[in-house]
Amino acid sequence: MSKPTRVAVETPARLHFGVLDLGGRLGRCFGGLGAAIPCPSLRIEAAVSDRLTGEGPEAGRAVEFARRFLTYHRIQGAAHLVVRQEIPSHSGLGSGTQLALAVGRALSEIYQVPASVIELARATGRGKRSAIGTWAFELGGFIVEGGRRPESESIAPLLARFTIPERWRYVLAVPSGGRGLSGDAENRAFEELPRPADREVERVSHLVLMQLLPALVEDDLASFGNALSEVQRITGGWFATQQGGVFAPGPTEELISSMAGWGAAGVGQSSWGPAAYGLVDGPEAARVLAKQVRDRLGSAGQVFEGGFSSAGARIWPLQEPAQN
Repeated sequence: MSKPTRVAVETPARLHFGVLDLGGRLGRCFGGLGAAIPCPSLRIEAAVSDRLTGEGPEAGRAVEFARRFLTYHRIQGAAHLVVRQEIPSHSGLGSGTQLALAVGRALSEIYQVPASVIELARATGRGKRSAIGTWAFELGGFIVEGGRRPESESIAPLLARFTIPERWRYVLAVPSGGRGLSGDAENRAFEELPRPADREVERVSHLVLMQLLPALVEDDLASFGNALSEVQRITGGWFATQQGGVFAPGPTEELISSMAGWGAAGVGQSSWGPAAYGLVDGPEAARVLAKQVRDRLGSAGQVFEGGFSSAGARIWPLQEPAQN
């Protein structure tokens, strides 16, 4: 079978549910929980070309990730990249990692370079702190990852992956104007964060192992949501000195409080935000909560709702040349 010269890749976004340990007291830093969501999603197309070019939103970043991948694998060819659909950037939804891995996956396909998701992350320079987005890209579902050893270049190992019950729904709000930390600003913030108290780190692990995960396996959204909300309150406190509170002040903090008051089983902020989410049982509850959130936000943001992704990114060949 001949290799494809043009492919499309579609990836889910990811919600980050919390960090396990900022202090690395047992030899591993961070660790975390998260889940893949189908909306918003990223879609790119890549075609073999004699020049490295891009078009569409985030085209500059896509080209840079492609340059890294091609250089890493010493590939002499190039590609034309088209970003057809984007995940809101700097919103806490993992847009940079999904874009990087999608570009890497597309190039590995059109240039026939065998590459695991770990190799894709390494080649494009992602997964240096959290690996939730990397494993969500590969597998979808609910992810638990085990943190990184400070001296290691490997991404954090996958500890567990679960399919989220079909009836569980998320409502996601992305207020306009806010931007989560990224790049150098994020690196500086992590350097300046105080070390969490041991009892809080232990409490988070206890909640995850003895309430959150069993509730997920047993399809007990109420118990899962209670555990998730408490994990979010505790870990949000670890970041308060850099983001101005347990949650990002302003619309994000207000929406989280409102969704809890409107009956969401679990609420929180994804990564640095401003994305805020609530979990509910069933499509009708999701529609009701989404309407309440839309009414509150008005035109000052985006609202998404749906079930969780049970699979990771998908890739397929395209027959016609990429068009504007």
